[in-house]
Amino acid sequence: MLEATTDAIGALAIYAGLNTLILVWLAFQTGRVRQSEKVLMGDGGNPRMIRIMRGHANAMEFIPVTLITLLAVALLGGPAWAIHGFGLLLTAGRFLHALHFTAADAPGWQRSAGTALSLLAMVGAAFWAIVAGLATII
Repeated sequence: MLEATTDAIGALAIYAGLNTLILVWLAFQTGRVRQSEKVLMGDGGNPRMIRIMRGHANAMEFIPVTLITLLAVALLGGPAWAIHGFGLLLTAGRFLHALHFTAADAPGWQRSAGTALSLLAMVGAAFWAIVAGLATII
């Protein structure tokens, strides 16, 4: 069985922290919009509220599963450079995507680029985890 390295776990900690801060930022932005639009519960049918809530929900769909997958890669001995590569893709993608959803009117490229980078990180980490997992049983 492969052994986790401190460097890989340390790299993962950096991206877990950065992506947690993105989630905190989105939570504050959601609260700010909720307060300014006077929507106490749900989205109230308010387009601005729907937009910010969707951006926050999308981050919750991408960040945890990708970080968990990267943890598996790190624990199975994946190199720190791979964790940094996927972590940078995820973090840049989630930041761009969040920028798009926190602005009332944002350029579409932010959403597209953010999604593409996030998907690259998620799919890349998934394939690496599958290979690392198979290597332990074959």
